[in-house]
Amino acid sequence: MSSVTVSPKFQVVIPKDVRDRMQLAPGQKMQVISYGDRIELVPVRPVRSMRGFLKGMNTSFERESDRA
Repeated sequence: MSSVTVSPKFQVVIPKDVRDRMQLAPGQKMQVISYGDRIELVPVRPVRSMRGFLKGMNTSFERESDRA
């Protein structure tokens, strides 16, 4: 686990091993989420990269009677 220091401008540097593992690039957008006493940074990926992520999903399920 890595630790970082918050600068006087409230900036942090993401450690290189984390940047490499997450394949982050300079200028990449991050979503900032706060949960209680922690902060999560989630990389915003282009919608195009989501193509095919549901491939092979089982779509056979019982529908409600009022649905066609």
